[in-house]
Amino acid sequence: MTFAVFASIVFIHLMAAISPGPSFVVAVRTAASEGFRVAASLAVGFGLGAVIWALAALFGLAVLFQIAPWLFTTLKIVGAAFLIWIAIMTWRHASDPLPEVTEGATPRSALSALRLGVITQLANPKPAVFFGAVFVGLVPPDVGWQALILLLVVIFANETLWYMLVGQLFSTRHVRAVYARGKRWVDRAFGGLIAAFGVKIAVT
Repeated sequence: MTFAVFASIVFIHLMAAISPGPSFVVAVRTAASEGFRVAASLAVGFGLGAVIWALAALFGLAVLFQIAPWLFTTLKIVGAAFLIWIAIMTWRHASDPLPEVTEGATPRSALSALRLGVITQLANPKPAVFFGAVFVGLVPPDVGWQALILLLVVIFANETLWYMLVGQLFSTRHVRAVYARGKRWVDRAFGGLIAAFGVKIAVT
């Protein structure tokens, strides 16, 4: 694999990771309500989820979906249901006050946040489509295993660092204070967005 091909794959994936979607909404709300430590663990979960999708694509995810289209349909339905469940929980707890975020404690454990990140990423068909349709078409068939490992490392870094940046921004005191003042309506808007993503995934 030439450097130009490698760089193009990395850039295209970064643009896909940055594009708004369910993961972005979950990252913003988590950072604003639970602080950067939780958001950072969530970001690592997003990165691990992306690597899992990339590995699945490299091992024939696109071919599997062509052979058994019902698997992709099932994936969409399960993913949509999970996102709608997150939306319902977000809406129900919109009026709850923000938990206190301190240096010594976090409202959610790092493992719980990491698990939420992985599940959210795996339940989202957006990366499934990207890795199953776009990613596999960009990676040369004769690429060596060293280049593949490096590519997976960079994919993990793209996802994780982007969502850590989002977490850092939305966990700042000023942004947190603004969020706290309008939490009820912001959470309901986030819940509506996540539900809309879920419905869109289910019907398209």
